[in-house]
Amino acid sequence: MSKGISTKGLTETGILVGLVLPNQGEQLVNEYLEELAFLAETAGIITKKQFTQRLDHPDVRSFVKSGKLEEIKDYVKDFKIDTVIFDDDLSPSQLRNIERELKVKIYDRSLLILDIFQSRARTAQAKTQVELARYQYLLPRLTRMWTHLERQRGGTGTRGGAGEKEIETDKRMIRNQITVLKKKLQAIDKQMATQRKNRGQMVRVALVGYTNVGKSTIMNTLSKSEVFAENKLFATLDTTVRKVVIENLPFLLSDTVGFIRKLPHQLVESFKSTLDEVREADVLVHVVDISHPNFEDHVNTVQETLNEIDGSDKPTIMVFNKIDQYNSLADGEFDYTGGNERQPLSLDELKRTWIAKTEGPCVFISAKDRQNLDGLREIFYREIKEMHAAKYPYNNFLY
Repeated sequence: MSKGISTKGLTETGILVGLVLPNQGEQLVNEYLEELAFLAETAGIITKKQFTQRLDHPDVRSFVKSGKLEEIKDYVKDFKIDTVIFDDDLSPSQLRNIERELKVKIYDRSLLILDIFQSRARTAQAKTQVELARYQYLLPRLTRMWTHLERQRGGTGTRGGAGEKEIETDKRMIRNQITVLKKKLQAIDKQMATQRKNRGQMVRVALVGYTNVGKSTIMNTLSKSEVFAENKLFATLDTTVRKVVIENLPFLLSDTVGFIRKLPHQLVESFKSTLDEVREADVLVHVVDISHPNFEDHVNTVQETLNEIDGSDKPTIMVFNKIDQYNSLADGEFDYTGGNERQPLSLDELKRTWIAKTEGPCVFISAKDRQNLDGLREIFYREIKEMHAAKYPYNNFLY
C-alpha cells in the first residue's frame, strides 16, 4: 500500500493485479500499482496485497495465467477480500471468466476511475459527462456487468439470468440513453460557451497538470478563494474560474480536472467540453509535483493529453510545486515509493538538468507552505501583461 494512505473509515478490502510486459520493467509496474492503490483508497478500498506476473501479453481468457488466477482465488477466499482490481482494461470475456472464477467484485482501472468520477461529480455538466462515459464503458460488457448498471440506476430494474433477447433490449436502451446524454451535453456546452464569451476583455489562464499536484491550492492562494482541495486523486472535476488581480492586472484563472496515466478513453472524450477552458485559454500553467519520483512521466502524460485535446500549442508557464516535500525526499527523510532506494538530486542540482532548458518560464514553489509565491506572481504578471498588451492593444491603460 502507498505510503501516506490512511485506511481510517475504509471498510472494503481489495487486492491489485498487474502484468510485467516485455516493454515494462518490474519497477515501473510497481509504480503503476502504487498509483492504483491510491485510486483504490480514493474510492474507499483498503489495498491488502499486490499480485504481478511476467508475461509476453495478457492472457486472452483471464488476463493472468490459470496458475496465478488460482493463487489470487486462494488469497481472496482465505482473507475474505471484497474486490479485485486489475491495472489494465479487461475485455468482456476476460471479465466474465474472472468473475466466474473469483466470485467477488471485479474492477479494471477504467471502471475504478469512472466510479471515482461518478462519486465526485457535482455540477450537471460533470454528472452528465460521467454518466455518458460510464454507459459507453458498460455497453459491450453488459452480460456480466448488470450489478454495476443497477448501481448507476439507483438499484431499480433488478433482473435475474438475462437471456440474449433481454441483453439486446438492454443494449438498445443504453444506446438510446447515450444519445439522450450526448444531446443534453451539447445543450450544456452551448451554455458554457456563452458564459465564456461574456467574460469580457481579460486574459484567460488555465491550470493544468497531473492529478493531485496542487492546482487547487495554487488557485486558492492566488484568488483568495476556497476551491475544494484535498490530498486525493481527482479532488476537482468541475472547472472552477476565478478573477485574479496581481498588482493592477486582472485575469481569469481556471482550475481543471487532473490528468492521469491510462485515463479511460470514454472520459477523455466526454470531458473534452470541460477542457474547452484549456483549449480556449491564452496561457497554460502546467503544475508539476516535483516531489513525486515519477514527475517526468507525469509531465509527459499531461503533454500527451494536451495533444489529444488540441491544447498543446499555447504559451506555457511551468510551475514545479511541493518543493518542501522534495527537499525532505532529497534529505532521505521519507521514500514516496516505499522501497525505491534511488537518492534524488538536490533541488539546486535538479534545476540545472533538463528543467533549465524548458521552453518558456518556470518557477519552483510550495503552494502549501507559501514558498516563493512572490516569484510565481512576478512571472504571472510579466507573462500575462505581455499577453494582454498583444491581445487588447486598446485596453492597456491598466499599466
